[in-house]
Formats: sequence, structure tokens, C-alpha cells
Amino acid sequence: MQLALYNTLTRKLEPVSPLDQNTLRFYCCGPTVYGPAHIGNLRTFVLQDIFRRTVEFLGIETCHVRNITDVDDKTIRESQKVGMQLDEFTQKWRTKFEEDCSALNILPPAHTPSAVAHIEDQIALIQKLIEKEHAYTDGNGSVYYRIGSFADYGKLSRLNLSGVRQNASERLNDNDEYGKESWQDFVLWKAWKPEDGTNKWESPWGSGRPGWHIECSAMSMRYLGESFDLHSGGVDLIFPHHENEIAQSEAATGKPFARHWFHSAHLRVNGEKMSKSLGNLYVLDEVVERGFSPEALRYLLLSGHYRQALNFTWDSLAGAESSLKRILGFMEGIDTQVLENSDYASMETSFFTPVIEALCEDLNTPKALGALNGVLQRLKGLDHGDQKPIRRDLARVLHLLGLPLKLEKHSAETIIPPEVKTLAHRRQKARSARNWEEADLLREALREQGWEVRDKDGGFELKQAGVNA
Repeated sequence: MQLALYNTLTRKLEPVSPLDQNTLRFYCCGPTVYGPAHIGNLRTFVLQDIFRRTVEFLGIETCHVRNITDVDDKTIRESQKVGMQLDEFTQKWRTKFEEDCSALNILPPAHTPSAVAHIEDQIALIQKLIEKEHAYTDGNGSVYYRIGSFADYGKLSRLNLSGVRQNASERLNDNDEYGKESWQDFVLWKAWKPEDGTNKWESPWGSGRPGWHIECSAMSMRYLGESFDLHSGGVDLIFPHHENEIAQSEAATGKPFARHWFHSAHLRVNGEKMSKSLGNLYVLDEVVERGFSPEALRYLLLSGHYRQALNFTWDSLAGAESSLKRILGFMEGIDTQVLENSDYASMETSFFTPVIEALCEDLNTPKALGALNGVLQRLKGLDHGDQKPIRRDLARVLHLLGLPLKLEKHSAETIIPPEVKTLAHRRQKARSARNWEEADLLREALREQGWEVRDKDGGFELKQAGVNA
């Protein structure tokens, strides 16, 4: 079998295969670490994970790169609001993102480069663009990409700049408010401003910081080469971010950038767009606090096709939890060592072939889940001896889908109330400040609410009083 995936660049279904016939090299635009990732962000990363798992299940090695954006307007602004150094602030949210990915069983990438750690690569790429006259300085320390110098600009998004009014420049240039030759051009290097504080790096053009778009081009080419197999992200990144990546990368190298572009659609909540103003911008912690498992959220996020918007409701999440429990009811007694050979060649039966075929058909996860549930209906009618090889293959398929063999309990009784968490965090802060008296008082306050706090390396854990660890 071979995976066929829709290519945003060509608008066609195309086979996915390694350019070098050996390792499939792909890049995923990672999070901007200024707060927790919401479940819409996490949908994109879950879908990228199922893509990788499918490729590897088919016997192809991968090199997966997912960046961390740890310097931009948002990270600087939010770190200053809370009075933290940029590196300390972004590391906090990077750690939280990685914890959420682990909870959702998202495989860790081979490389997770950060923008700050690759400033030199970005400067070198900008210099190359200036030498080739695709970029220019404004005389005040900023550098811009000259869109008019790249004839293929717009080929990914199908954008025709001649039909775009100048008042659309805010979206085109990602809110850059700097002087330039043309309203179309976008910033590669931003000159330092007083509001940036200490967040600046030296460059041939003066102190400043890179623009958002140049970061991904520099990091992807550093780890995957000037041309690689696939680039991924949410549909909101097609324009301007990915369009700008193509322009600056191909102008610098004269080579095709990424052969395949894989984009996932938005997540909606109760039929509405996710937004802070509507109060529906949920994060993984809120899912768990309501008594649901991260595995159930993963199942739900796989229940819609990646090219279609998925509507999230708490009822649909409850349904996903029930479906997952029903599936895992068949897993009792299965040896988890079968997962050491979790690829298509190790399958013992043809029962789950429709699941694999569905994933190979443009990563059709809802069809795959439907086929999986169909197999389980047939499994009920077989005696235990005949079930055994099928259940072993079920374990392999669950591994392919990134689903567990056993569901941990996340019942309402184990939910930690927000006010209890607040007390525990206040106590942790008091301990860090060596304010032992306040820490003891806060421990007693937690006990009065029926909770025990237990210190551990790097933090604490909370247990309901009278519940064994």
C-alpha cells in the first residue's frame, strides 16, 4: 500500500514518498510559546502525528522536524507583562506544550529547533537574499523581502497580487509596521525598538530580531536540506506564512522548497469559531478537569477528516470516550510486546486491511475508525481462540492510531478544583521563596479542603485526603 495525500500546492491527491528513496523528511510549523496550546492547535499536531505513524507503519523511515517559535511580538509582549525574561517565559510554555503532546501520545520529533537558537542561520539566509537582490535594507536597521522579485509568488495560496487592494496589506505582511519599498513586501529582520527591551540580537544591519517567516525557512533547511518531502501546518498558515516561506527559500536556493504541502482545517466549538471573546478557547487541562481522558480527546480529533472543519462539543467528547472504552474492552490480556512489530508487514490477519486502506486514502481517519468498529462487531461472534490473532492485530492498529491499550481513569472524583490548584501553586511559590511559614499555612488550607500536597522533584502532586498514592 501507499499513502496518497492531498497536496495544497497542486490541489491534487498525490503519493507520498521519500525524495531520496530512503527517509521521508517533513517539517511541521510548531507552536508560538506564549501560553498553553488550545485544542484547535492540538488537533493539527495530532493529525501530523497520525500522518507520521501511517508512513512508518507502511515501512518508511521518517525525519520529523517541528520548530518552536520563541521570539516574536507575542512572546516578547506576554513575557514583559508577567515580568519574566523571554527565555524563562518561553521555556515554561514549551514544557507545557510538550507535556500536552505526551498526554495525547504524539510522537516526539527527531528535531525541535527553536528560533532563538538559530538566529545565525536566519542571518545567513537573509544575507543570501540581499546578495541575490530579493531583499533590501531600509537604512534604519530592518530588512525586507522584495515580493516583486519572485515571479511565482502566490502559487501555494493561488493569490494574485494584482487583484489585492493595498488595504489588504495588514494580512499580507502579518501586521508588520515598518517602512518598505512596496506595501507588498514583508519583513525579514526587524530593527530593535525600545519596547523590545533586552530582546535583541546583533546582525550586519544592527540590533534587532528576525521576522517570523524567515525562522521556518532557516530551520527547515538546516535539518532537512534545501529541498525536502513535505511541509505541514494549519490552513491559517497557507497565507501569508507558507507562501512567504516558499518565496524566500526558493529565491535563495533556486530549488523547489517542499514537494508536498499538508494542511489541516480548523476546529470549531459548538458550531462557532474558537475565540477568547466567546470563552470557548479550551485547553487540554480543562478537558481533564471535566473528567475526560486525553486519549478520548485524541479519538475525537481523529473522528473528522483533516480537510474538513471538526465541531467540538462536550457531548461529542463523551461519545468519543464511550467509543474508546468499547474498543479497549477487547484488549484484556493482550501482550503489549506485539507493539515492537507494529507495522503493516507484521499483521497476522486481513481483518484490519480496510483501516489501513482508509488511512492511505488521503488520511481518512473517520473512515478508518468506522472500519475499526466494524471489525469489532465481527469479533464479538468469534470464539476466544479465533479472536486471539485478531486482537493482536487490534493492538497494532491502536498503536498506529496512537490510541492506548488501556484507558486510565479520569473520573469526576479525581478532578482537582481550580481553587485547590491555586492554593497548591501559591504554596509552591512560597517554598521557592523559602517562606516556610506561609507554605505551612497553605498546606493546612489544602487539608481543610480535603487535599494532601506531596512535594516531588520540580513540583508537587495533589491527592484527595484518604486516597492511597
